[in-house]
Amino acid sequence: MSTAKLSRRELLGSAAAAGVFTIVPRHVLGGPGRTPPSDTVLAAHVGCGGRKWGGLGCVGSHKLIAFCDVDLHRVGGAVDNEKYYSDFRRLMDRKDIDVISIATPPHWHALVCIAAAQAGKDIFCEKPMTRFIAEGRAVVEAVKRYGRVFQIGTFGRFGASRTPHAVTTHKIMGSGLLPREKAPRIVVRQNWKIREWSGRINVPPEPVPENLLYDFWLGPAPFKPYFRHRTHGSFRGYWDYDGGGLADMGQHYLDAHQWTLNKDHTSPVRIRAHAPWPAHPDACGLWGWVEMEYADGTAVIFETNEWGTGYPGDSRRYPEPADLDEPARRTLAATPDPEPLLALAEAVRTRKPAGGNAEASHRCATLLHLANIAIRLGRELRFDPGRERFLGDDEANRLANVPMRAPWHL
Repeated sequence: MSTAKLSRRELLGSAAAAGVFTIVPRHVLGGPGRTPPSDTVLAAHVGCGGRKWGGLGCVGSHKLIAFCDVDLHRVGGAVDNEKYYSDFRRLMDRKDIDVISIATPPHWHALVCIAAAQAGKDIFCEKPMTRFIAEGRAVVEAVKRYGRVFQIGTFGRFGASRTPHAVTTHKIMGSGLLPREKAPRIVVRQNWKIREWSGRINVPPEPVPENLLYDFWLGPAPFKPYFRHRTHGSFRGYWDYDGGGLADMGQHYLDAHQWTLNKDHTSPVRIRAHAPWPAHPDACGLWGWVEMEYADGTAVIFETNEWGTGYPGDSRRYPEPADLDEPARRTLAATPDPEPLLALAEAVRTRKPAGGNAEASHRCATLLHLANIAIRLGRELRFDPGRERFLGDDEANRLANVPMRAPWHL
């Protein structure tokens, strides 16, 4: 086996198995108060803004050894040395890095994830997973192709998977035994931060700060003149980089619902939104509600009181065994509970998929993209979850697979 793409931890493990090491010091073996180097994950962080690097606590025993940001103030003003970088691609050349942690704006997530997978790194990525639908599928394929572990930076599904009622619902929804007329219709009412992360319009250009590598910050996004609100935390208010408060908060709110509804493998087939129209082509704005329906009749509705009237339809609770007939209840009782979800640290150690794995995270992010496309286009949409394409709607499909600015591409 070639070691060109093996991580430091994988290389140490294979060498030990082959009997290469004959003298093993105590600090390598570990023991009380000692963590052996093979169990310490070495990580690099890309995007050192508001999220800092606290999310890596899920990795377990880890050490951050490198940082990357295009705002030179956020890496101490010193870049391109053994610890601080301005170009994430230079991190990928390092053989000592096990995990890449990604907290850039979402328009960069896919490209950094794919580069990390190709370089043999495992991945911790902040939400939303990607900027548009086709990017998410490209990340899923790269993670699969290169045998990497992926975890999204949201953990609601871990709590749901430990709750008996959610586990029962998960089993019912995966059994195929629930009558369609009992399919749940879940209304999610949360603080979607849509006013906080609305974009600004008619803002005059400003000089680019000397510390910001603005062209690299834009990367695959279209070139737009700089003004401060387009960058750093408020980038969330612009379609080129994110999807407003819905994309910022949605994966946190929906991750647990998606697991409970057993929808990690599919997407809605019908989407409609209640929002101002026409939507602004650059700046994210307000919306009232979005209804998304799956092929089995299950519906998830996002609702906010920030614009227009509330959702006019009905809602139905999560199903319970009492919603099944007696033979179906017996079948359900004989069905084993799902396996516990693996946190990133355990997934890295065992080389098994993490609980917030790439496929599940992509399907959750797709909910946000579908909703935002319906908000932007102002009409009901039909979607094919297998092909991940809209039916008979070229304009919607262009928003699902957005061209990147050269030389960047998937």
